Amino acid sequence: MGLTRRKFLKTAGLTAGAVGIGLSGFDFKAWAEVQEDSEVVKRPSLCNVCASHCGMWIHVKNDRIWKVTGHEENGRSQGRLCPRAHGGIDWVYDPYRLKQPIKIEDDGSVRPIGWNQALDEIAERLTEILEEEGPEKVFYAHNPRRTGVFYGNRFMHALNVSTIMTHNAACNTARGRGFGATMGGVPSADIGNSKYVVMIGRNYGAGIRTSQLKAVNKAVKGDTTLVCVDPRQNETSIIADKWVPIKPGTDLAMVLAMCKVIIDDDSYNHEFIEEHTIGFDQFADSLDEYTPEWAEELTDVPADTIREMARGLADAAPAAIVHPTWKGAFGCNYENSTETARAVAYLNALLGNINQDGGLKFYNGPSTGSLDPDRYPAPSAPDTKRADGAGVEDEYPLATGHGLPHVLAERIKEGRVKAGFVRHHNPVRNFPDYDHMEEGFGALDLLVVFETQRSETAMVADYVLPEPSFAEREEIIESRGGSRGYLAMRTQAIPKMYSKTRSFDEIIRELAVRMGVGEYFKFTMDEANAAILEPFDISLIEFKEKGSMMVDVPQPEPWPELGTPSGKFEFYSETFEKHGAPPVAGWLPPATGLEFGDNEFRLVHGKEAYHSHTATANTPQLLQITKDYDTNRLWINASVAEEMGLADGDEVKVTSDIFSDTTRIKVTERIHPETVYYPGSYGNRTFHYRVAHEIDSLNPNDFVKYQVESIVGHAMVNEVIVTVEKV
Repeated sequence: MGLTRRKFLKTAGLTAGAVGIGLSGFDFKAWAEVQEDSEVVKRPSLCNVCASHCGMWIHVKNDRIWKVTGHEENGRSQGRLCPRAHGGIDWVYDPYRLKQPIKIEDDGSVRPIGWNQALDEIAERLTEILEEEGPEKVFYAHNPRRTGVFYGNRFMHALNVSTIMTHNAACNTARGRGFGATMGGVPSADIGNSKYVVMIGRNYGAGIRTSQLKAVNKAVKGDTTLVCVDPRQNETSIIADKWVPIKPGTDLAMVLAMCKVIIDDDSYNHEFIEEHTIGFDQFADSLDEYTPEWAEELTDVPADTIREMARGLADAAPAAIVHPTWKGAFGCNYENSTETARAVAYLNALLGNINQDGGLKFYNGPSTGSLDPDRYPAPSAPDTKRADGAGVEDEYPLATGHGLPHVLAERIKEGRVKAGFVRHHNPVRNFPDYDHMEEGFGALDLLVVFETQRSETAMVADYVLPEPSFAEREEIIESRGGSRGYLAMRTQAIPKMYSKTRSFDEIIRELAVRMGVGEYFKFTMDEANAAILEPFDISLIEFKEKGSMMVDVPQPEPWPELGTPSGKFEFYSETFEKHGAPPVAGWLPPATGLEFGDNEFRLVHGKEAYHSHTATANTPQLLQITKDYDTNRLWINASVAEEMGLADGDEVKVTSDIFSDTTRIKVTERIHPETVYYPGSYGNRTFHYRVAHEIDSLNPNDFVKYQVESIVGHAMVNEVIVTVEKV
């Protein structure tokens, strides 16, 4: 008689127990057959390998992840996932994951401790700092996603702490402020319906959201003209109609010249400019010297190409876009990034494309419910001064609320900041000038890091509190906008692997009680999520089965009232003028200049489609792609390499004014001759990332010194000149 599943599971449990006390008889073949025949179930979740949080299905077999697939009703994944999502499964099963809280002593020794001891000690030390130093000397830094915002911000507000920061100062602070000052926020690009698109430093082919790739695919298969402006022929440039290699740091000159062409041609949208903008005349009058020929001298982009792009946009308007990018030329890379962002916004305004099909759109998201404030009171917003000076008069008044972690590191060393909490964020490694960041964050009296792995920031922490992996926990429902809005939730797909890990909401709730502010957390996550779903015809139980759900939302009205002080598009910003910044954007060179000596280059970096910043080089499957395609090399122009006597694969020494290291080169025609490029995915310094150390690699941030942009205070991550010489 055959062994049934029910009988086998019963006897296997007994046999396993027998083996545990030294008896034999375990039938491995029968056990394997049962495992192979086990049911596969799909459970909804959100990827956690990058900040996009794409919707996924986690396919589970025998309580283990079998595979992941894209969620069809999630606006970002739309049924597909990028390589990072598939490789990210390894995070769950990484043998070096943090499995219980650890305390790092002053001598650097690491001691596992229990949760009660960890939380008691953290609460005691934090209370002392708040009482002796004040809430102005405490901060919270995180990757701003729904659960971290919901619980972390609430906890900080309860303590009257105002310094809440994200990674944006090394990513897109200049873009946010530049677009915010001109049109009240950063819109989305309706590429799929556009007729002419100019991308400046944007690379959908590597900074992957599958929904965006679908839009680009639709565009290039249709009659859209796609032009990519980038010092390097990136992955998106390969499928574009035209790649325009530009001298890095000069994009502002090109954009100003394009504006001049459109105004001189009288091809701008008169109705939009006359009825929905202020300061146009001042801007138009400032353009006299910004001719395409002037821009060509600075940018190496031919004057005729500048005219071609400007006229192509004007002819296709309003279904035309200069992409608002993410990081690229005007996210945070240069001294002139804020002015470049404003100029790009100006160029879009000339096209009259705001909330037009094929233009830039301010999409609505689903309107969600919230906890009853009478039953679950929320703390008041803090009234204390920010520790990093962001938004503070006489410091960095135009900086965004995302904060300035690199400035904070300086202030920690000066004794002006004493305690911090960091979640899913690695400022020590992912900002320029490693020594500056490590010394700063390492000098805190109290640093608490919430992580699943021991990152570089966790290396200098006092306590590291491990959460379960993304597949083992539930989180707060997210609401997202788009051509169709959607709701999405991370649900628990597999049982928690390590009993001594705890979710962020649990940790914060217990800390809040110890800090005397527990009254603000007298609700469960289920109660919070049920309140969010209140306006929708679905229960929380039903939603947990779906995970993601499309929601019809009102589409944005063309040429709306904008979120600027005037309610109109502002070519002239009185806010900038008030704080000593130019009211109208004009030419500003990079801080490191545009003239290079022998064997000198500007070092730039970018993403790869299979890595997420420096978080994934420790993932075996993803690092194998690096090994297979030999991508951890420095790109250098082929003609320049020939002049220097360099061949593909040669080892070179790369030196800046603060750092020097060696690497191999990739010789290619796909890069501007005054530029070298290295992917930003490598160079981990934590010894816990054992897999990452299987390859020799650099990190571009190591070559960039600590510096602060003059308008919004971002980190200027491409303001570095390096020399390259053969080893």
